[in-house]
Amino acid sequence: MSFRNYQVPYKINEQFKKKAAYFSMEFAIHQPLKIYSGGLGFLAGSHLRSAYELNQNMIGVGILWKYGYYDQARNQDQTLQVTFMEKIYSFLEDTGIKYQIMIHDHPVWVKAFYLAPNTFCSAPLFLLSTDLPENDYVSQTITHRLYDANVATKVAQFILLGVGGAKLIDELNFEPEVYHLNEAHGFSSAFYLLNKYKSLDEVKKRLVFTTHTPEEAGNEKHDIYLCHKMGYFCGLTIDEVRKLTGIQDDQFNHSLAALRFARKANGVSELHGHVSREMWGKYEGICPIDHITNAQNWRYWADKQLYKFSEANDDAGFDDRKMYLKKRAFEIVADQTGKVFDPNVLTIVWARRFAGYKRADFLSWDLERFEKLLGNLKHPVQIIFAGKPYPVDYPAISQFNNLVHLSKNYKNVAVLIGYELGLSKRLKQASDVWLNNPRVPREASGTSGMTAAMNGAVNFSTDDGWIPEFVSHGHNGFVVPKADYGNMSTQEQDDYDLEELYKILENEIVPMYYEKRDTWRSITKNGMNDVRFQFDSNRMAEEYYEKMYKTK
Repeated sequence: MSFRNYQVPYKINEQFKKKAAYFSMEFAIHQPLKIYSGGLGFLAGSHLRSAYELNQNMIGVGILWKYGYYDQARNQDQTLQVTFMEKIYSFLEDTGIKYQIMIHDHPVWVKAFYLAPNTFCSAPLFLLSTDLPENDYVSQTITHRLYDANVATKVAQFILLGVGGAKLIDELNFEPEVYHLNEAHGFSSAFYLLNKYKSLDEVKKRLVFTTHTPEEAGNEKHDIYLCHKMGYFCGLTIDEVRKLTGIQDDQFNHSLAALRFARKANGVSELHGHVSREMWGKYEGICPIDHITNAQNWRYWADKQLYKFSEANDDAGFDDRKMYLKKRAFEIVADQTGKVFDPNVLTIVWARRFAGYKRADFLSWDLERFEKLLGNLKHPVQIIFAGKPYPVDYPAISQFNNLVHLSKNYKNVAVLIGYELGLSKRLKQASDVWLNNPRVPREASGTSGMTAAMNGAVNFSTDDGWIPEFVSHGHNGFVVPKADYGNMSTQEQDDYDLEELYKILENEIVPMYYEKRDTWRSITKNGMNDVRFQFDSNRMAEEYYEKMYKTK
């Protein structure tokens, strides 16, 4: 097939006929395509799946990472080993499209690959690669590792996604009315469009921006002179860039520039919308910031059998199915760790990206209570940890390794590796309690709890991200009551959260699981029902068209 006048290859729903191009550094569409690291990718994958389900006129633009994020392996003592394995994807189509972009005053060849909608039931996805024999080795490495630790390589990746992605769209003659940036990684596309349309107003008409970062320090910034030297600004002088973006210091803040170039932006939960408006409100010239709460694709993630038993009020069937799901997941635990978990025992799972503010090992901070929880013979508990730290985030890797060493002391604590889509789904099915304890308000949205609820796990969380919109304590989940965090030191916040976490665990969750099974089951079902539509990404994909793509 020719990709030169590309049209989305399925009948478009009239409601979503406006053409959109969705730029993201990572997409978690299905386990075999390993081009993602964590939540941002899980979100983008669900978005493309829902765009396909709703017949939206949208394409995805991303990067084909030769080695993915990294492969999580183990050293001899079970601690984390970072390995990079070449990935081969026979299911991707070569579009035959090849073109050059300038990076560091040097022409770099870019090739586009295509994930057809019917392969994994997603909107069409175009993936860019520079790993070509026509390029020198340094240029080839641009698409080797997702979020490469080398700063110059990272800026080159941003140029590839933004400028390379916008140029691909011209090569396809797709002519989208909306360029949607999922995070600011692809913001260089705005400078490409500025060259094309010669007017900032014309760029603004087309650009919308989703921010996922609830604190300023977490937003990507790079040396403006490095960005300039590498060609990020598509030929503009630094003075012109300063005038256009209003950024006067030497650190180029990609998110701030995006907020000044976009027509509209959004945070990814109601709370994050407030936090973002407050955080960026002190800057002049930024676009309005709305919020669209993240969601996950129900059709892909949910255990349909559990829902069937729930809808039929078949409690025996429901319990039996959950038991089977736990048992099956515990095979993976036994295979990886040699520990045989019991499906009848209350299972707590903490699994997501390892980052300091997420406090993976939080429960172990009070070792006495941790021991008591794990040693309770009347009401036994099992805990599973999993997640991938960033490969050069050494504090996060230490946290992972400390948990590995800690787990060696207990038969009922396991730390797993390989946390990707496949394992993620199994761990949600294994989980009775999906534990989430970030420092409020550091989690922009957090979506793992949504897919956990879709698999019969009960959410237990600090009151951050999407949780304030979902959890009704004791009805469909459990939540640590918010304190006046703004007036607390980090230490005070941690002390308060840990005390409340243990109180709820010891006094409510653990006894209820064993002594009031009917109540526990109804909380599980309430969570499943409440997440079903409100946090299905079909709702989210519709909201993007309604709130962000439409020009009122």
